[in-house]
Amino acid sequence: MSLQVIWGLFAAHPAKLINLLALLLTCPGGLLLHSARRRAAQTLAGMAADEAVVEGMSLRINRFYYILGFAFLALALLLSWFSTWV
Repeated sequence: MSLQVIWGLFAAHPAKLINLLALLLTCPGGLLLHSARRRAAQTLAGMAADEAVVEGMSLRINRFYYILGFAFLALALLLSWFSTWV
């Protein structure tokens, strides 16, 4: 495709393309949140019943996954709201 055709698509339907970008940002955000939940469940299942201390590194990684996942979803939401104004 030539650059003029791509630019013509963007000029004709900017809201759809912005929503497509928002949709593409929700996929990694959802995957990060899902993997953080799965890692937490695996950590709790692997622990003994009397062992109540969870590794600090595992908690840090899960927290990072949650922060990054929610940041992706918030950015996608902002882009989706922005596309309604365009």
